[in-house]
Amino acid sequence: MIESGLVVRAARRDPDATATLLAQVRPGLVRYCRARLGRIGGAYTTADDVAQEVCLALLRALPTYRDVGKPFSAFVYRIAAHKVADAHRAAVRDLAVTDTGEVPATPSPEPGPEQHAVSTDLARRLSGLLARLPETQREIILLRVAVGLAADEVGEVVGMTAAAVRVTQARALAKLRMLAGDSLTDEAAA
Repeated sequence: MIESGLVVRAARRDPDATATLLAQVRPGLVRYCRARLGRIGGAYTTADDVAQEVCLALLRALPTYRDVGKPFSAFVYRIAAHKVADAHRAAVRDLAVTDTGEVPATPSPEPGPEQHAVSTDLARRLSGLLARLPETQREIILLRVAVGLAADEVGEVVGMTAAAVRVTQARALAKLRMLAGDSLTDEAAA
């Protein structure tokens, strides 16, 4: 949880407080954006760019932030949810892929084709399982598991009590276990 005094100092444009605040929220934002957007072209570039856009939007919105009794993370992740939605809309508009045709001079230090295929397949499966959850359950799983927010913070983001968040999370995880078991059974039969 972020210290409220730090937020107040950052909102007053204290450069040290602002840097500390961004350093605290950025890792969670990156995890959230990566979980919501996934890999595009085998890299998290777009998700990382969106996380950076969230940080910039947060900097712009920070002077207008007023503590109304809700966790600061609710403010941050509402901004993030809007930026992720913008990125999804942009991805639909920009489906065209440009190939430069250039061959690199040295081999890439990135994982090889087999490792890439395995990790891409795993990410595809996890994304597919998450996509089968209702939106609220998916959002709660991402915020609680991928980002690591507390139940009360997630509750502020999704408009639920902390207890309701925990119950919904338990139901979502049970459904994911069932769906994962079904998908493994389906693959074994194929």
